[in-house]
Amino acid sequence: MSRSKEQGGDAIDRSDKSLRLHGTIARDLGIAIVTGKYPPGHVLTSEVDFAERNHISRTAYREAIRILAAKGLVESRPKAGTKITDPSRWHILDPDVLAWTFEGEPSQAAIDDLFELRLIIEPAAAEIAATRRTGAQLAQMGHALEEMAKHTLASPLGQAADQSFHTTLLKATGNMALISLASTISAAVRWTTIYKQRKRKLPRDPLPDHRVLFDAVADGDGPAARAAMQKLIELALADIDPPARA
Repeated sequence: MSRSKEQGGDAIDRSDKSLRLHGTIARDLGIAIVTGKYPPGHVLTSEVDFAERNHISRTAYREAIRILAAKGLVESRPKAGTKITDPSRWHILDPDVLAWTFEGEPSQAAIDDLFELRLIIEPAAAEIAATRRTGAQLAQMGHALEEMAKHTLASPLGQAADQSFHTTLLKATGNMALISLASTISAAVRWTTIYKQRKRKLPRDPLPDHRVLFDAVADGDGPAARAAMQKLIELALADIDPPARA
């Protein structure tokens, strides 16, 4: 992976050609921010210096900063420059910010917070979905299970199916406020699954837990769906570095 670095820090990763340049810059700086390379209060290199040292247009850098500002990671003020904000202002549930966080080594507190959020939202959503799901949504969830079994969660296709399963479940609630959280939950499911497999294989097959949940939703059994989802999430959390939790 090639990386063009400016003297003193700020860098851009041009390895992903699918991203437009300003998106690449935003991603690279975003990772540096959420992983602590640039701490709160740090002032980034000026627009002119960054552009000149990395041989890019000032417009590309400016657009990247706008992306980061929209996610609460930086703030720009005349004469004061662009400063990294306090983490309390970060949109940590933004799918991009979640992805950038897991590009590095997220803290245990960050992981626990994410799973705590899932435990608050998803069991209740599963209970509602069990009584409101449509036949089409049930078919989508069933297909996702088949894809997970076929490809396994060790593969991108299996992980995409896992995301689809959880997203469809939220949509099955018919609650627009819950549905609006689908991209966040989907990103959380994806990145925690990838994170679990960084240093070792998945410690167990989570597919049976998903099937128990699916059966409860298919049967229209709300309490059973809630319990199944809660167990699924608790086991997923336990899968992350279990020796440290012993």
